[in-house]
Amino acid sequence: MLNKAILHPEVQEFINTNLKTDLPQLILKGSPFSDVSIQELATQIETKQKAEKKIPLWFAAENIIYPKSLNLEQTSSQITAQYKAEQIEGETLIDLTGGFGIDGFFFAEKFQSITHCELNEELSKLVKHNFQYLSKKNNIEFYAGNGIDFLKNTNQIFDWIYIDPSRRNEVGGRVFRLEACEPDILQHLELLLKHARNGVFMKTSPLLDFSLGLKELHFQVEEIQIVAVNNDVKELLWKITSEKNESKLPVKCVNFSKDKEQVFQADFYAENTAEINYSEPLPYLYEPNAAILKGGFFNSVAEKFQLNKIAPHSHLYTSEVKIEFPGRVFKIEEQLPFQKKSFKKLGITKANVTTRNFPLSVDQIRKKLSIKDGGNTYLFFTTNSTNEKLILVCKKV
Repeated sequence: MLNKAILHPEVQEFINTNLKTDLPQLILKGSPFSDVSIQELATQIETKQKAEKKIPLWFAAENIIYPKSLNLEQTSSQITAQYKAEQIEGETLIDLTGGFGIDGFFFAEKFQSITHCELNEELSKLVKHNFQYLSKKNNIEFYAGNGIDFLKNTNQIFDWIYIDPSRRNEVGGRVFRLEACEPDILQHLELLLKHARNGVFMKTSPLLDFSLGLKELHFQVEEIQIVAVNNDVKELLWKITSEKNESKLPVKCVNFSKDKEQVFQADFYAENTAEINYSEPLPYLYEPNAAILKGGFFNSVAEKFQLNKIAPHSHLYTSEVKIEFPGRVFKIEEQLPFQKKSFKKLGITKANVTTRNFPLSVDQIRKKLSIKDGGNTYLFFTTNSTNEKLILVCKKV
């Protein structure tokens, strides 16, 4: 049952006061309240701690009740949910796997009417409660039940259907293939498209292979988006329609860093025909962000920005003059062959180490060359187009 005693001012004060307290020690002391257990308090403290960075709007709001930590782990972050709400438009949307409601909240800011489906009845009640304090609008209908069953029993057509299939199996293990997720969108795709005027907007694991996903979805994909936060790929977004397309597929790679949003667009099918040139390292070095690397646009990024590639499999790029680039940019200060004696002459004992197409791991290199982590020097260990092992000594631009 949803325990609203959690909202009592003295309980909320206790939760906020103990956000940085050692939780196991706190649990041993037991609850100071007769109507709220120590387990309930621990859940609120643990999950609110995680909410501070992931969903700051919820963290800052009053009278919010948090679910179990796992429910928050599985939900979108605030920044990715806001982004998704900008990618589709219409009047009506149904979220078939509503969860803690982060995506639904931001969709509700853009759409006139939202239906939030959640199989867990208690979680559905919790989300409904929170939305009273988060949203000034009253445009969300809550359905505590299976979203697929809801579609089977309605004649309503929505502008968009949003779905984020659960990526955990019966024993809590992580899965990523579409047929292993719940619900299995492949089994219900015809039903979803029947009730979607514009299409289905699906979030999947970043581990899902593009080619496999396209094949399983019968190439009825209008666009794929790769979303990364601080160079960590968080989710893949698929716009699915009734139209079959095997000749052109736009892929949008987005990386949210602390101060800007990096966007790169390419065509999935054009990657193999992109024209690229190779050269030895020039004054500037470029490393694409994680979203581009996940997309596999190693040739397209070189062609678009007119950069030379250091080697076919190194995925590092170079130019004579500095350009704006969706990734990290470095000034090469030294380049030398991978030899311990040559490196020792530089006197570098502390640096940030990256490997690209190199036989040794970062840990192996640190041990071999006695390099501590950190500092303002960046070392790239890579292989050039003639298969020579190089060390590039760089400063970040």
